[in-house]
Amino acid sequence: MYVLSEVMHMLTKEELPDCPVATAVQLIGNKWKLLILRNLMARPWRFNEMLRSIPGISQKVLTDNLRALEKDGIITRTVYPEAPPRVEYALSDSMRPIMQAMEDWGRGYQRMVREAE
Repeated sequence: MYVLSEVMHMLTKEELPDCPVATAVQLIGNKWKLLILRNLMARPWRFNEMLRSIPGISQKVLTDNLRALEKDGIITRTVYPEAPPRVEYALSDSMRPIMQAMEDWGRGYQRMVREAE
C-alpha cells in the first residue's frame, strides 16, 4: 500500500487571497468538493462508490475535484497493490478537525433554527 499525496502542492503567493477564510473557501468551497468531503468524513471511499453516492456529478467532474483536493493536501489517495489495483480516497488528518468543526457548527445552527420556529 502506498499513499500518493504526501507532497502537497501549495498555491503560489499570487494565487493566495489576502483573507485566510477566503483561502479556505477557495480550496473547498464548491458544491462538489463539499459533497465529496461530507462523504469522506465518515470513511474512505472508492471512486465508483463515490460517483454513485453523489447525484448529478459526472465522472470527469469527480475526477477533477478529487485531483484538486489531493493536490492541495485536503484528501489522500491510497493505492493498494492488488490485481486490479484498489484505490481509496480519505480525508487528510489535517482536514478532519476542520470538517468536524463545520459539522458541529452546522448542527448547532440547525438546532437553533428549529427551536426558534
